[in-house]
Amino acid sequence: MNDIITLMKRRLKEVKRSGKKNPTGRIYLPKELVGTYVSYITYQELQQLERDIRRYRTIMNFMRHLLDSKNHTKMFSVISETWNPITGCTHYCIYCWARRLALTKLKNSKKYKDGFLPKLHPEEFKKKFKGGMVFVTDMGDLFSNGVPDEWIIRVIEHIKKFPNTYFLFLTKNPIRYLDFIDRFPPNAILGATIETNRDELYLNHSPRISLAPLPSLRYKVMKELKWDMKFVSIEPILDFDLEEFVEWIREINPFLVYVGYDNYNWKLPEPPLSKTLKLIRKISEFTLVVKKTIRPAWNESIINYKNKSSKS
Repeated sequence: MNDIITLMKRRLKEVKRSGKKNPTGRIYLPKELVGTYVSYITYQELQQLERDIRRYRTIMNFMRHLLDSKNHTKMFSVISETWNPITGCTHYCIYCWARRLALTKLKNSKKYKDGFLPKLHPEEFKKKFKGGMVFVTDMGDLFSNGVPDEWIIRVIEHIKKFPNTYFLFLTKNPIRYLDFIDRFPPNAILGATIETNRDELYLNHSPRISLAPLPSLRYKVMKELKWDMKFVSIEPILDFDLEEFVEWIREINPFLVYVGYDNYNWKLPEPPLSKTLKLIRKISEFTLVVKKTIRPAWNESIINYKNKSSKS
């Protein structure tokens, strides 16, 4: 892969140096670089080629990090540590383990004495990082609407001090990425949780699954987001339409996808296991998939029993 990227970069330099633009917007290639049928590319194609090179190189560096990880045998090996300079969230997801933890076992701690409302922790900005992968704010959502812009900027400015460390961000409100896209360093991974393609599951489930933006809105933002390192978490997975959901992920073009079922017995509207395995197979054709908790849906045995009874 390194050899391919080197050749592509060399070709770009030669094209830029010797290419001639005509009124149609074409760049005519030097004879030694062209095959029998192709003699030019457009400026748009040239720019896309440059973006592809940057993305492939970034992903290669990340994959090298994974292979070098001491924890590579563990399912969550991409995470070296978590960092919570800001905690809390305003999405009120019914399945949120972090909110439940903050309101029970951690309710008397300094960070969570005020509950799970967004809160800044200035002492965390003394933290230094020495490589690896850091999950930023696993005890909340840094980009939920209750978090002020200045807090987010402070986090981004801090991670810029550590260019050799990857920083993973995950949100259900990715539209706020757009407000800071020019501030993020290249070692930031911008992720979104998209559990399903069906908005009605959010709207019709009782109690409502979450107050976060609907899945379709998250998909649209992530699809348009111009960033090399995008990540999608399909966890906890909710029932979906297979072909449409696969196309959503393809259009977002993430370099990594997590897929997993609910771990906390919330009896969510889950897809059957066979359907989830089909999803994993299909998206594995074009991106890296990490399988988290994979099991039959909580109500699958009930459905199977009813189906068998109706046939007898």
